[in-house]
Amino acid sequence: MRPLTKKTIVCFGDSNTWGYNAETDARFDEATRWTGLLAAELDSSYRIIEEGLSGRTSVKEDPLFEGLSGLSYLYPCLMSHSPLDLVVIMLGTNDTKARFHLTSYNIAQGIVRLAKKARATTTGIDGHSPEVLVIAPPPIGEKYVDTSICKSMGTQCSEKSLELVEHLNDLLKGTDIHFADSKAEVVMNEIDYMHLDKDGHRQMAKFVRGQITSILNER
Repeated sequence: MRPLTKKTIVCFGDSNTWGYNAETDARFDEATRWTGLLAAELDSSYRIIEEGLSGRTSVKEDPLFEGLSGLSYLYPCLMSHSPLDLVVIMLGTNDTKARFHLTSYNIAQGIVRLAKKARATTTGIDGHSPEVLVIAPPPIGEKYVDTSICKSMGTQCSEKSLELVEHLNDLLKGTDIHFADSKAEVVMNEIDYMHLDKDGHRQMAKFVRGQITSILNER
């Protein structure tokens, strides 16, 4: 029988997990970030580990910045925090950047590759696989092209992020990886249209909490 220990959850994502504040270019504090809110709202039997990094992609190395591919970092990350009950992966926003030359389907393929890698590790309880939840982030708003961030992102990012959900859903069918689309319950800000504001973080915390309790209570 497993000892009475906290359920450990790694939240693996980009700037929207790290807590980037588009209004100030700084980081939201722990009490504002969705991971912090999630930890506060769950009971003491859970432990939430933040693994957010601004600019992180699923599998692509960024030619301009070092260390942003999730694929190369995932294994040591999960090993360092093991044993784990659940790995939550929310990526895809940065993968839409024009310099990566990826279609929305390619982006979904990269995220699924990452999720399968997490699921194949022995970082779960007693050397088993952890549960894995892929969350499709809220889509990038069309008006991002009217902001300064478009200079770095390029065009067609909003369209790619909208199409991502369908491809993720199709590619994850028949697997043992959980999938959830946040679009109906969480929205991006109205500053750069691709980051969560304070309300967005509250919405995301509520959304992820429902997913987590459903998955882990089923076991």
